[in-house]
Amino acid sequence: MVSFFGGKEKSGSGTSSERIPRNSSGWGKILERMRGDEPLRVLDIGPTSSGNINLITSLGHSIYLANPVEDASRKEWTPVQADGEPGVFEVDRFLESHLTFSGRGFDIVLFWDTADYLPEALVAPVVQRLHSVMEPNGQMLAMFHSPRTAGTPAAPAEFSRFHLTESSKLDVQRAGDFPLISTFTNRQIEKLLEDFKSFTFFLSKDNVREVLVTR
Repeated sequence: MVSFFGGKEKSGSGTSSERIPRNSSGWGKILERMRGDEPLRVLDIGPTSSGNINLITSLGHSIYLANPVEDASRKEWTPVQADGEPGVFEVDRFLESHLTFSGRGFDIVLFWDTADYLPEALVAPVVQRLHSVMEPNGQMLAMFHSPRTAGTPAAPAEFSRFHLTESSKLDVQRAGDFPLISTFTNRQIEKLLEDFKSFTFFLSKDNVREVLVTR
């Protein structure tokens, strides 16, 4: 189910978890565009906050919300077979239930690190669905945890809420106990995004790569 917010309407749930500041070149680029005069439609994927909603609407834009990681974690989407093994994920029904936008097109998509926490069967279909609902020259900010390399310990990764700020910084806050399911190499990311017009990788000092994608 997709929610819509405009004007000054507020939503979101809080947590006592610590907020960790993080520089984000991708968010900085998105923010530059959002400071223009043209009203935009923004799709925020994942656990949002009232602060995010207020910031985006104060800039004159509309925001829509979806959280496919939380939605996909429900048992109804992966029935258990008689032998105890998980059944086939119902991808098409899931997309129609949780990522249908009633013909709306989006100028900005904040995809965050959603792909890393989705069931593998959902990753490519979700990205394809987002591609189909983005306007020409629409932009998407996506993040991907780096794969573990030989001889190095696995980097910690927590499902997070990304709090927007009026600068190129984000405040990152733990938002749940969903497991990290996948990590993608740069080549796999490029394959995942091959239908888009262009994408730019941004280097960072942590284990998360940012990609700014253009429809």
